[in-house]
Amino acid sequence: MDFNLKKLTSDAGVFFTRAVQFTEEKLGSAEKTELDTHLENLIARADCTKNWTEKIFRQTEVLLQPNPSARIEEFFYEKLDKKIPSRTTNGELLGQYMLDAAKDFGPGTPYGSTLITVGEYQIRLGGAEREFLQTSAINFLTPLRNFLEGDWRTISKERRLLENRRLDLDICKARVKKAKQAEAKAAAEPDFQETRPRNYVLSASASALWSEEVDKAEQELRVAQTEFDRQAEVTRLLLEGISSTHVNHLRCLHEFVEAQATYYAQCHQYMQELQKELSRYPNSFASNANPSTSATCPSPVSSATLPGVSPPCLASTSTPGHRKAKVLYDYDAHDTSELSLLADELITVYTVPGMDPDWLVGERGNQKGKVPVTYLELLS
Repeated sequence: MDFNLKKLTSDAGVFFTRAVQFTEEKLGSAEKTELDTHLENLIARADCTKNWTEKIFRQTEVLLQPNPSARIEEFFYEKLDKKIPSRTTNGELLGQYMLDAAKDFGPGTPYGSTLITVGEYQIRLGGAEREFLQTSAINFLTPLRNFLEGDWRTISKERRLLENRRLDLDICKARVKKAKQAEAKAAAEPDFQETRPRNYVLSASASALWSEEVDKAEQELRVAQTEFDRQAEVTRLLLEGISSTHVNHLRCLHEFVEAQATYYAQCHQYMQELQKELSRYPNSFASNANPSTSATCPSPVSSATLPGVSPPCLASTSTPGHRKAKVLYDYDAHDTSELSLLADELITVYTVPGMDPDWLVGERGNQKGKVPVTYLELLS
């Protein structure tokens, strides 16, 4: 390790001198060089841009990824410069659960087939969400992050350097002022007497030394002023680039809104298609009411009060009877044992002993097969 003690000592001295100047400025005991109004306005505008860009960036991250653990994981992957693993969206996960549940409930049942349909559309919605997240991250989040981690760091570095150059300039101004005051004091009050020429020589020597000190301080002041002006110009050019940043962020904002509009339009389209699909299926709550009530027998006690009259429901279950039924919804047969149905057509239905109560045997001409009760309106 190359340890340069002289440079270390010099840097420590400069740091200490700047710290003293900064403290005296805060206490009001030292003069401070003010930046020109245009540069001050540029700095205020840049600070405002940085603060709001940071807030918008953070909140957009929360919008796109509400899970804080997932955000922390993505942050570490970015810092380690590794590819972020693909993550299943909530819609895709829900859709897969529905498909798995349909396998257990039976894909041929009304509930199972509806689960399959809804699950497939949930997966589509999840895919649309994934595409929206990727597009938004590339077109909106990445430019904001590049500004905060790239351009703004460069601006902050040059601003700190400008502040150091300003402190050096004010230190040189204070040094020139003190040297001139000492020179004037030495010239106004010479430390000699007419009877002692040696003191006169010493006084003349001191005056010459102070004059040299003034010249040296003024030379350092000119150098400090030049460095300050140069750094102020560099900082000004960088701060004026904030206008270009606003233009770039405006374009990214338009792309973000377009991505949102596309995503919500896809979701709306998928939901409309899903509603059309579900309209082919019966409302199980409303349709199940008729079969249950028609299959319910009167209480034996109430039947006993009417001698010679047998309960009608009991007669229909003991002896299979044919009834007319109106088809409420289209139904596609899943196998050869079932009968396909068309909405609003009339068919003949009846039951057989040992048959599932959710199904009936339907006849249409010479065609016969099982039909689901929930798709029918039994006619008297």
